[in-house]
Amino acid sequence: MADSLDYPRIRSVDAFPAEVSGQKVICLRDPLGLSGKVLFFPYPTFFLISLFDGNHSLLDIQAEFMRRFGELLYREKIRDLVLQLDEHFLLESERFRDAQRKMIEDFKRSPLRPLNLADGAYEGTAEKLKETIASYFLDPEGPGPPSAHAGSLSLAGVIAPHIDYRRGGPCYAWAHKAILEASRADLFVILGTSHSAMKDAFALTRKHFQTPWGPVETDQEFMTALDRELSGNFYQDEFAHKGEHSIELQLVFLRALWPGTESFRIVPILCGSFHEAIELDKSPMEIPGVASMIQALKRGIAGTNRRVCVLASADLAHVGPRFGDPTPPDRISLLTLAEEDRRLLGYAERMDGEGFFRILAREKDRRKVCGLSPIYVLLHLLGGARGKLLKYSQSLDPTTQSVVTFCSLAYYS
Repeated sequence: MADSLDYPRIRSVDAFPAEVSGQKVICLRDPLGLSGKVLFFPYPTFFLISLFDGNHSLLDIQAEFMRRFGELLYREKIRDLVLQLDEHFLLESERFRDAQRKMIEDFKRSPLRPLNLADGAYEGTAEKLKETIASYFLDPEGPGPPSAHAGSLSLAGVIAPHIDYRRGGPCYAWAHKAILEASRADLFVILGTSHSAMKDAFALTRKHFQTPWGPVETDQEFMTALDRELSGNFYQDEFAHKGEHSIELQLVFLRALWPGTESFRIVPILCGSFHEAIELDKSPMEIPGVASMIQALKRGIAGTNRRVCVLASADLAHVGPRFGDPTPPDRISLLTLAEEDRRLLGYAERMDGEGFFRILAREKDRRKVCGLSPIYVLLHLLGGARGKLLKYSQSLDPTTQSVVTFCSLAYYS
């Protein structure tokens, strides 16, 4: 074996508890999707994997397992586990780095950001997917069908979930009903949530985005104007767009419902974590690139001849063992969580971006609100708009005993 596999190091992967055939396991999933599989491991095996930090040799790992469980585990068994993880690209190794380099180069060469979730988070067949998305409006938790006569309200933007459609479809429908009824936009600035680490606060791309109905164009004129306003290189994290679901799920929903023959255009922007501001107790505006991006977007929106709607793709709280909490939520804690979320969303309705951030900063983001950054940016972009909460939802997963909360919120000018 290569040296890197003699001292194995697990990559930064998605790990979450589950129950399979009555057995409690830990699931490991590659966020890059190199193998396309989720691996399941019983807790003792996961203990071994937790020691794959690049500092423990196979002999060290064998000794730690003996101390913990009082059982001798042959090094050949540990070696087999190392090889299994490396086969699925879950270790820091030459095999993984070669595959990652190829994936990055292929993405750079392509003019399109490909579909990543078709036949997974949603049906890959265009007509069936349209039917499924239309059904969310008629769900008991949905808003009902869009009205052809929406009145004089003019929509400036929305906050919508990015949880999978199965759990959040009816909540998506509330935001997208507002778009259908009160927006004449032909350009959507989509502020996605990046779930992977980035060097900068934002990641831009000029790539067009594939959908089941063909590509949706990224507005090159708007991107050129944006580039002129910005001094940093906000394309160095462009690869984060490939595997990120938060823009794709909004775009597919938008395109499925689009009534016109000529498609809209988009400005796709991934927003990174603002946890630096929480840890250092400062405003996100002090993070390099945040203030300049917001100002550049304001000028770009004011300068384009297109009609613009800003869409923040953002979930709220993530609570329970899957997200690192020691205990699952119960009925009382879910009610408390709903009260806290609604209090937070009150700041979003009042267009108070700094107040929204301060609430989460004071509690050190214990609720793990992943949509902080896109919501914060939207609130600073839509200055005189009036917010209205349309729908608040909680999705409790009985398998992981964890909950994700999310909402639809509309902003009218």
